[in-house]
Amino acid sequence: MDTLARGEAAETISSEQAPRRRRRSRWSDARRQIRHGWQLYLMLLLPVAYVLVFQYWPMFGVQIAFRNYNVVQGITGSPWVGLQNFERFIDSYMFWPVIRNTIVLQSYELVATFPLPIVLALALNYVRLRWFKRSVQMITYAPHFISTVVIVGMLFVLLDPRTGLLNNLLGLVGIDAIDFMGNPDYFRHLYVWSGVWQSLGFNAIIYLAALAGIDPELHEAAIVDGATKVKRIWHIDLPGIAPIAVILLILNIGSILSIGFEKALLMQNPLNLATSEVIDTYVYKVGLASDVPQFSYAAAIGLFRSVVGLLLLVLANQLARRFAKSSLW
Repeated sequence: MDTLARGEAAETISSEQAPRRRRRSRWSDARRQIRHGWQLYLMLLLPVAYVLVFQYWPMFGVQIAFRNYNVVQGITGSPWVGLQNFERFIDSYMFWPVIRNTIVLQSYELVATFPLPIVLALALNYVRLRWFKRSVQMITYAPHFISTVVIVGMLFVLLDPRTGLLNNLLGLVGIDAIDFMGNPDYFRHLYVWSGVWQSLGFNAIIYLAALAGIDPELHEAAIVDGATKVKRIWHIDLPGIAPIAVILLILNIGSILSIGFEKALLMQNPLNLATSEVIDTYVYKVGLASDVPQFSYAAAIGLFRSVVGLLLLVLANQLARRFAKSSLW
């Protein structure tokens, strides 16, 4: 009996020590890996520090949205007002106009810019003349490296009602000059299609890289079976780039309330405010450009936009996982 009791006690101690041994083993393995590849961890130190300093530390200031921020009193010294700033924005007469303008503009941009890079990448993938393929790539990539300020300046020059090239061409055929930049009906089209021209070629690089990773033997087998290029695109290329396309679509949906602030602000004028006033420009005007800056109110609007964007991102990821069998996480 004593021997049996000692055996049971030993088994109990052994079972209690097993998790400790596993933890020690994991820590020893981790230390061994760090010692073996310390150069890689040293290189990782700088980007981690960047993320901590510029991404996580600023989150401390998010509490401004829940306070009546005063520069003299500071963040922690300013009185706490809870959700008052959020309620003020929701009850504001500008709430629905800026939300509508932002969603419509971003949805329009998503519909226009998402499929076109795929079409361009598929077309370039089947071009056999190398000089022509490289020329098209260079021409379509180049606008990406033009700054937003220059792009908007080009729009103003080309579309000027008196001296613009487009209005001069319209005048030659007897059409009166049109104030494109001052008409709110044209703002969304100009914003979206100038963005398509600027980003089309560069965005196609991702899909060209995905197409390059498809096994050539699939195409060879399809050719032997008599498949046309259209069938090869539909049954081989599109399924091959589908995971990348789904991930990019999820990210775009998550940023549906985030418009290119600089471009919208530069293209904005008093005549087209009906369609050009979006959340980002409204936050800038309320928080910095007004005679009496309202830091807490602007921070609340920005936080509201970020939370909605996060919810949309999670929802899009769940839908993609369920229907497309591909997701971010």
